[in-house]
Formats: sequence, structure tokens, C-alpha cells
Amino acid sequence: MKILVTGGAGFIGCNFIYYMLNKYPDYEIVCLDALTYAGNLKSLSVAVANPKFKFVKGSISDKDFVDRLFKSESFDIVVNFAAESHVDRSIENPFIFLETNIMGTACLLEASKKYGVKRYHQVSTDEVYGDLPLDRPDIFFTEKTNLSASSPYSASKASADLLTLAYHRTYGLPVTISRCSNNYGPYQFPEKLIPLMIMKALADESLPVYGNGLNVRDWLYVEDHCRAIDLIIHNGKVGEIYNVGGHNERRNIDVVKTVLGHLSKPESLITYVKDRAGHDLRYAIDPEKISSQLGWEPETCFDEGMKKTVEWYLENQKWVDDIKSGEYAEYARRIYGDS
Repeated sequence: MKILVTGGAGFIGCNFIYYMLNKYPDYEIVCLDALTYAGNLKSLSVAVANPKFKFVKGSISDKDFVDRLFKSESFDIVVNFAAESHVDRSIENPFIFLETNIMGTACLLEASKKYGVKRYHQVSTDEVYGDLPLDRPDIFFTEKTNLSASSPYSASKASADLLTLAYHRTYGLPVTISRCSNNYGPYQFPEKLIPLMIMKALADESLPVYGNGLNVRDWLYVEDHCRAIDLIIHNGKVGEIYNVGGHNERRNIDVVKTVLGHLSKPESLITYVKDRAGHDLRYAIDPEKISSQLGWEPETCFDEGMKKTVEWYLENQKWVDDIKSGEYAEYARRIYGDS
């Protein structure tokens, strides 16, 4: 079995690669990543030593390049993590999100159709559903919830999902889609909430919290997400969407306070800042479908996952320092040239 993992030098992608190499030692894993700002080749330093792993630098938006790669490698399964994913960046510059998340997905789908890929899996997000009211904790996103994207990021991901489903209906491409809640864990780029708060707390810097901090997110430990994708690509029904949630709803302010508690830092470091434009109020996923059909359940409670996450960042300070200094990007340039 040969699997293409796009965006594998990013947070969830690299965790998935390690999970798969460990669980399926006979599988071949090819990672395709453009090594833009959030792609860290050093995150794959252990994988590179595995003879079953291969790294390829390139963009999923380069149609001719993608075509040549698929022709030469003959992939059985494609798992597409590659995406621009930071909401704030999408508000500042939407166009790169459209290029990568929509056109890049189109290139992958076309190549998968042309070269007979047995399963194409699109990794999506609960943000395509928009948000839920804070005063209705009984309401959850299901796979039948209408799409109602709030940001250029989530709109681009919703578009990619629709395109994926269209390739199944029109061309018979065997596809599946997963929509996950907020992931956290090792190797997460430090612009995202939890690693950003860890880094700032360690440096005794102010911890910026949008608005009043009452926005709610459902948190999913990244290894639980990897298990879910594994189940879907092997046992999931073609043409289906699966919501993957952690049953760990937390207010943003409570997540920040949890970080401070694990690091024994004072809550006086918290600073409230102007709210993000169009800030979604609440995300909450009902994962009943993947639970009942595939037997998946999240295994990591939030407190346990946060403890493991904080410990990982404390034990891997060099990884963090390389990002802060830009050394991680310079390392990639030395090997592969300019991105």
C-alpha cells in the first residue's frame, strides 16, 4: 500500500505520518509539502530515516507537477491535509487560500481520477458549518448541518469539500471527507492558540485573548484525529462525510487558564484584545456517525491531552526556538532551495 500525504510537514500531517509508519510498517508513505511558512521539515526528521518514507517538495496547486508525481508513484490512497488554515491570515489575504485550498484540491482530485487512486480522503474542518449560539449547548454540528462558512478560510474549505463530492458523483472517484474540531498536540505551529499561549507564558509575556474570551471550541487531541482518519480511509463508506469531535468543549479563556495552570504562571498575564472580525461563537461536533459506523471514540480527555502537549513543548524547546528564529525555514532552503 502506498499513501500520499499532502501537507505532511504541517502539524496534523506530520503526526499522521508518524502514526501510520508506526502502525503499518509495510506501508510506503510519500509526503508532499510546499514548505511554506507553516511547513517544518524538521518535524519529519525521524520519519526521514525510515526507508518506507519519502519526502517530495512541491505545491498541490502545480497541476503538471502533481500529474508527474502521481504517474511515477502510483498511489493507492491520497490523504489531503495540505491547506492554508489560519483564519486571521485568510482575513488579511484571501487569495492564497483560494489558490491552495480550492485549486490545489482540484489538481489532486484530477490526478486521483486520472491514475486510478483507490481512495481520496479530504481533511476538512468543522468551520465549514459556521457557528452555533452560546446559549444552546444542546445543539451540535452533524454531517447534515448546512454549510455556512464565516471566513475566507472556511469558505475555501467548504468549496474544496463540494468539489470533492462532485468528483465522486460525476466521475465515480472513491472519496471520503472528515470534518474535525480544533486539534492540539505536538508539532503545532505557534500561531495557533495553545502553542502560542504556551510560548508566551514561558517567556512571561502577555497572553492576548480575543474579545471576552467566551467563544467556545471543541478540542481534539491530534492522535485521536489520526486514528479517525486511519479508520475512514480503510473502512469508511465511499462518498460519505464523517464528523470527528473530541467531546471537549472549552471557552477560549478557560483553555488559556489551563495552559497557565500547567506552567504555574499567573492569570495576570492575560490581556484582552480587540475581537477578530466575524469571530465564530461556538463550534461543537456530534461524532455519532463515525462512532456507530466505524467504532471510533476520542481516547484523550482534554486535561490529559493538555498535560502531554505542554510537556512536549517543554521537552522540545529547540524545535520552538528554530521556528522563532526562522532557522526551520533556512534549513529547508539549504536542502531544497527557495520556496
